[in-house]
Amino acid sequence: MQLRFSHPWVVDSRQGAAIQRELAEAVRLERACGPVSHIAGIDCGFRNGGTRVCAAVTRFTWPGLEFVESHRVYRPVEMPYRPGLLSFRELPAVLDALAGLSEPADLILCDGQGIAHPRRLGIAAHLGVLLDRPALGVAKSRLVGEHAPVGERRGAAAPLYAGEERIGTVLRTRDRVRPVYVSPGHRLDCATAAEWALACCTRYRLPEPIRKADHLAAKASDPVMQEQS
Repeated sequence: MQLRFSHPWVVDSRQGAAIQRELAEAVRLERACGPVSHIAGIDCGFRNGGTRVCAAVTRFTWPGLEFVESHRVYRPVEMPYRPGLLSFRELPAVLDALAGLSEPADLILCDGQGIAHPRRLGIAAHLGVLLDRPALGVAKSRLVGEHAPVGERRGAAAPLYAGEERIGTVLRTRDRVRPVYVSPGHRLDCATAAEWALACCTRYRLPEPIRKADHLAAKASDPVMQEQS
């Protein structure tokens, strides 16, 4: 899998922040992302006290949201935990998992942030820029920004702002269920990212590609750890 940019994955806080600021300059916020026939969902789960990570990737058809395939990768975590740099811990495994799909997806949905990040480079933005592929983040909680109250019905939304800059959308994906925080990662704008996130939600709070990846990442047993037990 060819990447547009190359950078080290094990960095200190200063180096990581500098890389994020540089990559954030390459993020493009656009209204249309081009034709979409397949959508990928991504999530990661940590094992063994955070020393190993499982990256799970799913692929669904669009329209129709029919499950096609999934792929899981287990890797040791090389990057220590540093606030704001979670994507450096997860993306090496995510890239390996994406490479395991039989064909690439046209749109990537990540469990996490897009530009709704202190340096505007959460995992969806980081991944989208590296692959130059449309990507968005759907987070279960807010990292940065402020917003007005959100209505209780499915589809109710409020813009998420950092000062005067819009960085995402607070979106109710089911009636009277806690909203999610949607932000564009790359080659989408805030409104388009929210439209895609809602369109991919069926009966659940999370978009179906992410929900399936979340289940796979959380439930799967690490074969290396099984061998050692």
